Amino acid sequence: MAIRKIATIGHPILRQATRKLMREELASSKMQGFIDDLVETMHDANGAGIAANQVYESIRICAIEIRNNPRYPYKPNFPLTILVNPEVTPTTDETFLNYEGCLSVPNLRGEVRRFLGVRVRAWDRDGKDIDLEIKGLTAGTFQHEVDHLDGKLFVDGVEDTKTLATWADFERHHMAGFVERAKAIVAKYGS
Repeated sequence: MAIRKIATIGHPILRQATRKLMREELASSKMQGFIDDLVETMHDANGAGIAANQVYESIRICAIEIRNNPRYPYKPNFPLTILVNPEVTPTTDETFLNYEGCLSVPNLRGEVRRFLGVRVRAWDRDGKDIDLEIKGLTAGTFQHEVDHLDGKLFVDGVEDTKTLATWADFERHHMAGFVERAKAIVAKYGS
């Protein structure tokens, strides 16, 4: 396993839609090793998720895991999930404003409107079908990562650029209010 370099905003790979994988390619030792690297890189950077193109691989794979994350202390834990060729569809019209950050957009946060419920269809790292319904804050995390695979960054969805803030200013001026909203979502949806 290895920690990989993370591409940052401005690099063209982050703006390209990634390609789908075939099950045979996914099963290769090279691809399984890549998935291990992806997870290790996410853990090293304290990410809640990471997409393959964030580490310079234009393939449709992402990893999500939330476990007492110091960058997102208000997010409920979610077990390590590898998504291969994921597709996300809303299960509700109800939305919320999620104050997001990104490993590829260092030291910046902003509010992005996300669906409160989504259906996620994908393969796991072994090529087995996954079909999940995700709600609450965690639904926002899944949408954020799949956006990466479509060549989108969270800054593209910021409705009001006045919400953009450095991490320090988010913590100083906006975090308390957002945490109160986040707690209400977690209380309602459990995630």
